[in-house]
Amino acid sequence: MCLFCQIIKKEIPAKIVDEDENLISFADINPKAPVHLLIVPKKHIESLNQIKEDDLKLLGKLILKAKELAEKFKIAGSGYKLIFNCGKDGGQVIPHLHLHLLGGKKLE
Repeated sequence: MCLFCQIIKKEIPAKIVDEDENLISFADINPKAPVHLLIVPKKHIESLNQIKEDDLKLLGKLILKAKELAEKFKIAGSGYKLIFNCGKDGGQVIPHLHLHLLGGKKLE
């Protein structure tokens, strides 16, 4: 079982900032910005390469949740960055689809 699935099942602790029936969001343990959250679908999908048409609604919820969290953490007005890493060469470390939300400072 992957690390994110263990967090979803509460087998490993995480600083959870939001959770609903489809998604869980928590602080990145190695933040690259003052606000660095991971938004993770509870459904295990290894990466963007494995998404199917059935997953389109879930992906839309992922983006909408990022917008809501940017507002909650007061970075929506100044700006933020959303990042999907896909595969080893794309920087994906955990084999479970997740969206990085970064903000709180000027990002390169």
